[in-house]
Amino acid sequence: MQFFGGSEISPSPPVPTGSGNHAHMMYVFNRNGVCLLYREWNRPLRTLNAQQDHKLMFGLLFSLKSFTAKMDPTSVEKMNLGVPQLPGQGCSFHSFRTNSYKLSFMETPSGIKIILVTHPKTGDLRESLKHIYNLYVEYVVKNPLYSPGTPIRCELFNTALDQYVKTV
Repeated sequence: MQFFGGSEISPSPPVPTGSGNHAHMMYVFNRNGVCLLYREWNRPLRTLNAQQDHKLMFGLLFSLKSFTAKMDPTSVEKMNLGVPQLPGQGCSFHSFRTNSYKLSFMETPSGIKIILVTHPKTGDLRESLKHIYNLYVEYVVKNPLYSPGTPIRCELFNTALDQYVKTV
């Protein structure tokens, strides 16, 4: 496939089948931008170290939230680009798609951000993200041994998450 200047770009990934397991990566961030959980399933290419990857993803989300709030045609009050927003404030986006992946996003009222990167032909994942959040609440938030704001190391949550992601 040729791009404007004639440079070669990779072909689009194969179309998903009914077998599931189209998830590539998942992130869970708290309201302060701390990555509580990062999981990979089908990510063949690694270009950044984990810290750079987490910062880049959170920066992308911060910028997209700010941009969608600024461009919201229904809101009279426009915030300046780059001003942090409270959860639920401004126009929200749910996903975007490129030729090689789809990023689906959900932010909870408590500021937890769940990002799931999947195959580009994957459908709407809002219900799947709600289910993942319910797993998070059940196995992490209700766990008396978990300290809020620390990385998630709950094996029950990771097992339940892996089982569920196989169906996405």
